[in-house]
Amino acid sequence: MSAYGRLILLGLFFSWFGDMFLVGLTETFFLLGLGAFLLAHVAYVAAFGVHGVDRRWLLMAGLPVFGLAIAVTLWLNPHVAPYLAVPVRTYTAVISVMVVMAFGTRGAGGSLLILGGALLFFVSDLSVAALRLVQTDFPTYVWGLPFYYGGQLCLALSVSQSRSH
Repeated sequence: MSAYGRLILLGLFFSWFGDMFLVGLTETFFLLGLGAFLLAHVAYVAAFGVHGVDRRWLLMAGLPVFGLAIAVTLWLNPHVAPYLAVPVRTYTAVISVMVVMAFGTRGAGGSLLILGGALLFFVSDLSVAALRLVQTDFPTYVWGLPFYYGGQLCLALSVSQSRSH
């Protein structure tokens, strides 16, 4: 298996732990899940870097993605307990870097599955934030779970389309 494939597998592994932790309803399990998913995103960032990125695409994607990250942070701020502020902001930054790196990978000839997977994962995390932090009345997992599993599937399938790295 390529280095890219091993890093994607590592990301899937951490995501599995994140899923298990988020089943728990306590704040401790939420933090453990957040940490596991943060490590998954770090693995995906590393995978995209190994695959190769186009710096122009990174720069073009950076401004809108980080603008969206700021908007998400402002939306979440009133709902985030003070002890969760740093973990949630760190997570938002890391997943945003993952999306920017996915754009960069696409610019370097990477599969659309990489970009699609990263974007679906990002949107799915908005559903988790809405449900767990904002505590919306609507069960956002109705749309969040299909986006999450679709994103993970796209990233897993991207291994079959990646150049050998």
